[in-house]
Amino acid sequence: MPVKVIDIGHDPETQTHRRLADLPDRVVEGDPHHDATLNFASPDGQLIAGTWTSTPGKWHAFTDRDEFCYILEGHVRLIAEDGSAQTYRTGDAFLIPDGFRGYWEVIETTTKHFVIRHHGHD
Repeated sequence: MPVKVIDIGHDPETQTHRRLADLPDRVVEGDPHHDATLNFASPDGQLIAGTWTSTPGKWHAFTDRDEFCYILEGHVRLIAEDGSAQTYRTGDAFLIPDGFRGYWEVIETTTKHFVIRHHGHD
């Protein structure tokens, strides 16, 4: 079977909707809701790619992963444990390396494309 190039944002494999407050001890501010479209998952499930949208809120960042993000629209801030912050808006791209500890803050509803390599279990 030939290997197919994955078109992120089209032909979703799965779609999920969740209220982040349903994850105990995750949310710090607000009531963020997440919609995700998964376009790719490797056979071992360790590499995934797709599109994600979140309403405003602030939560503890997930760990044990590398995550590349490209902001399609919106405004977010990543805040490290030491209080330093980086802000990203429409058109920005960034990589959150495994080991980052801190917070995601969605200031305006944000949609991003993402690629995540898992290193453990959250």
